[in-house]
Amino acid sequence: MPKRTDINKILIIGSGPIVIGQACEFDYSGTQACKALRKLGYQIVLVNSNPATIMTDPEIADVTYIEPLNLKSLTNIIAKERPDALLPNLGGQSGLNLSSELYKAGVLEKYGVQVIGVQVDAIERGEDRIAFKETMNRLGIDLPRSEPAYSVEEAEKIAQSLGYPVVIRPAYTMGGTGGGLVYNVEELRVVANRGIAASLVGQILVEESVLGWEELELEVVRDAKNQMITVCFIENVDAMGVHTGDSFCTAPMLTISPELQQRLQKYAYAVVEAIDVVGGTNIQFAHDPKTDRVVIIEINPRTSRSSALASKATGFPIALISSMLAAGLTLDEIPYWRDGTLDQYTPSGDYVVVKFARWAFEKFHGAQDILGTQMRAVGEVMSIGKNYKEALQKAIRSLEINRYGLGFAKDFNRRSLEELLELLAVPSSERQFIMYEALRKGADIQQLNRLTHIKPWFIQQMKELVLLEEEILKYKGGQLPDELLIRAKKDGFADRYLGMLLELPETEIRRRRTALGIVEGWEAIPVSGVENAAYYYSTYNAPDRTTSSNRQKVMVLGGGPNRIGQGIEFDYCCVHAAFALRDLGYETVIVNCNPETVSTDYDTSDKLYFEPLTVEDVLSIYEKEKPLGVIVQFGGQTPLNIAGELAKAGVRILGTSPDTIDLAEDRDRFRQIMENLEIPMPESGMAVNIEEALEIAGRIGYPLMVRPSYVLGGRGMEVVYDEEMLRQYLAAAVGVTPERPILIDRFLKNAIEAEADAIADGTDAFVPAVMEHIELAGIHSGDSACVIPPISIPKKHVETIVEYTKKIARELNVVGLMNMQYAIVDDRVYVLEANPRASRTVPLVSKVCSVSMARVATEIMLTEATGGKSPLDTLLSREIPHFGVKEAVFPFNMFQEVDPILGPEMRSTGEVLGIADSFGLAYYKAQEATRTPLPTSGTVLISVTDQDKPYVLETAGEFIKLGFKILATEGTHNFLKENGIPSREIKKLAQGRPNIVDGITNGEINLVINTPSGKSSQYDDSYIRKTAIKYSVPYITTTAAALASARGIAAYKENHYTEGNIKSLQEYHADIVLKN
Repeated sequence: MPKRTDINKILIIGSGPIVIGQACEFDYSGTQACKALRKLGYQIVLVNSNPATIMTDPEIADVTYIEPLNLKSLTNIIAKERPDALLPNLGGQSGLNLSSELYKAGVLEKYGVQVIGVQVDAIERGEDRIAFKETMNRLGIDLPRSEPAYSVEEAEKIAQSLGYPVVIRPAYTMGGTGGGLVYNVEELRVVANRGIAASLVGQILVEESVLGWEELELEVVRDAKNQMITVCFIENVDAMGVHTGDSFCTAPMLTISPELQQRLQKYAYAVVEAIDVVGGTNIQFAHDPKTDRVVIIEINPRTSRSSALASKATGFPIALISSMLAAGLTLDEIPYWRDGTLDQYTPSGDYVVVKFARWAFEKFHGAQDILGTQMRAVGEVMSIGKNYKEALQKAIRSLEINRYGLGFAKDFNRRSLEELLELLAVPSSERQFIMYEALRKGADIQQLNRLTHIKPWFIQQMKELVLLEEEILKYKGGQLPDELLIRAKKDGFADRYLGMLLELPETEIRRRRTALGIVEGWEAIPVSGVENAAYYYSTYNAPDRTTSSNRQKVMVLGGGPNRIGQGIEFDYCCVHAAFALRDLGYETVIVNCNPETVSTDYDTSDKLYFEPLTVEDVLSIYEKEKPLGVIVQFGGQTPLNIAGELAKAGVRILGTSPDTIDLAEDRDRFRQIMENLEIPMPESGMAVNIEEALEIAGRIGYPLMVRPSYVLGGRGMEVVYDEEMLRQYLAAAVGVTPERPILIDRFLKNAIEAEADAIADGTDAFVPAVMEHIELAGIHSGDSACVIPPISIPKKHVETIVEYTKKIARELNVVGLMNMQYAIVDDRVYVLEANPRASRTVPLVSKVCSVSMARVATEIMLTEATGGKSPLDTLLSREIPHFGVKEAVFPFNMFQEVDPILGPEMRSTGEVLGIADSFGLAYYKAQEATRTPLPTSGTVLISVTDQDKPYVLETAGEFIKLGFKILATEGTHNFLKENGIPSREIKKLAQGRPNIVDGITNGEINLVINTPSGKSSQYDDSYIRKTAIKYSVPYITTTAAALASARGIAAYKENHYTEGNIKSLQEYHADIVLKN
């Protein structure tokens, strides 16, 4: 069937902000869909609230809306744009749920919008637990025994009849949100309550536990002719009980018999046909190896995290093909490199893919490192090797957790076997590393299998690595026999890890193996569904079977796995670099190992190497491709960590030199430059021990901002109020050396923070805009809401910030991007830090100001390298007539035990953007986009510390004017009363009942304003914030954000409860005034 001609304009809904369970794989799938459908001649209207994505760039779709993903804004967009069709299955769970809501509200029918790809009733059959169960029963496919419940009481009865443990699964959610495995009635009450609240329809399934069974996944694609293919068979190494997003897995299935794989495929095809999905579907099964019983766990009738992985593992771009199928094409019309057309597709390739998750437990004090049915990972890596061992070891070194192999992690090697076995009883992010040491200590394979449910084959493979490592350790300090070195490299041992084991420098290992002719060879993975495309992986188990062209090339190093502090924003910059280089006529080479990203899409660059970002791997590619140079400043901290070693090995780094990037981290050298430029900085010092730290504290005075050097995302940053806290901080600090000291600055209390991104060419710089943070100094810039253009910074200070930024860029000889952080206090602008590299605000500034910063920076780097004319002169300053408010999105709902307070260490996983013609409306829209919208009426709880009380008066007055009632705790209530603001007193937890928790639980409180401070209160009022999260009540922990919220609500109400005229990004850009 050729493409459909009865539709012309297609609406695509994105997935919104990056959250645990829904990451940048949807930017990848949405971008692919736009490409595929525009190529077929369709007009695309795209809606998403996440500014950090490639898909929301104005050139990806015909019309782009950066708006909250809710019924109201989608209705307005549909009314304005009048699309013919809606493609719902590319925006993750958010897109799917929203499409269902639009259908149920009659919006699609009213405006004549057809749903393509997956029908709305199919969404229900796949997502609604009752409908899904009925479908499976009809098909005769076994499910775990289960019953739906709409209340905790119902859930208790069902659990009683099924027998504990049971699994709670909320309907219409992803990432296992709100669900969990419960072992008793107490746990059931907590999780069932949470699950009912998390579900779109207040429905949970109480299900028999299949804990310890094998977890197996199939990615299936179906077309309108009912032709079906299986793209990928995925085997989870971790058994049922660990969420598949946290589970380490392989493709193809390595221990599953062909007979069982065929049985799973038969079930999967029956399900996909019954649910009537056109495009990609992910189907999860559990298999009991003891009884051979197979049950279906769930299906996702949409592109998912697993489909991004399956796409990259096989070279089959699922989102691209799904979009084409939704537009009416069929598999027999799409080319296939091996057998003519895609209906003939079967997974092939003699390589093994391993996916390994990346977690961020260290960011959440008090979080328990336990893996269960609710996803905890913030990112993942994918590695490709000729065999399982090689792929596994490549995955470990891709994670960037400073481990280049499985051994000697933390203190596991020093623990007894009994202790290690005890640690293995509960799944954690360290499980594989603990198991490695347990095997070294003589643990039995069967015993480990009983404890972890990991199959003996995988444990045997690990044991063989341990035995080889023990052989290697016998040669510590000496020369490894050739045969042993060859074996180690074939089994995936990294140069750096071998250097650590043998106590030799990595360069020595590299020299030795190169002399022996042990070098990486590369193999291609051909791409299906398109003509002549492939990407590449390395192996030490085969000769090089690829060629490289003699065109001029540039290499771009990506950002590796997503994590807090380094997310999709850096991938955005890498992708723009690749696009710009292609337009300049260079061949582009990207190196990255993150399967979720646009940078690892087969056609973003001319040549993609799916490889770890380590010196060993990057250097091998550099020597093969011989590029003009390498761009390291776009991939966050990842490439910067290896830039110095690469430069030493003779690699040409394009743009700002690694020395300059280091200089900005070296506080003494940087301070010296600031003094020479007469630019003020807060007083500071660097300490290696407590004596030095106390001396600095005595000189500067408390409070202090302390942090380690060379980190991203404020890792390990804290505000220290007294000597006791300073002693605690230094006692807990690890890895402090004279080369990597602790940085100590005077903390500027109540300062307004601002930042500026600049594009520089070594002699001049252009600053598109200054951003003002809404939270005051002390909250990490990645977690603070911010606004462009500034709303309360006087013009003279904005001019000073621009002038300082240009001065610093010139002095440091920055070529490319730079980010500057400032604080304004007592009518003075202070420099806090300089980052001469891409920052996480680049996509935000680019979108709000209509300047493609990463593209221009790339052009500058190349003109500097080739002696052309800098494009900086073509950039004009601009007047921005609208306001863009960025708001951070946090994963606290996944870490129920953690106090959700903000500080100098970054904890957000993603962000949203609200754009409007006034600050108040933009702020309101940004809050709405985070999915906890501000209330427009009702009751506000105010409970703030003594130091914050004066600052909350204006906010309280605003809320009274808006018609809200105020509840306040004793001290705040008395303070408001003294100042003539009416409020009603409410008890704290320790003061009896009814108290704050009762008020929130009973739905009597619509907004919580609660500022924690100091040591005493950080422990005694966290229950307020935790309860607010539990019951999805918006909560605010800073007085600045509280005032902004009051103003946002006021603006929304003044605007007759609307967000004004809904405008596309292209329309906002058209209104920007350029100034000469």
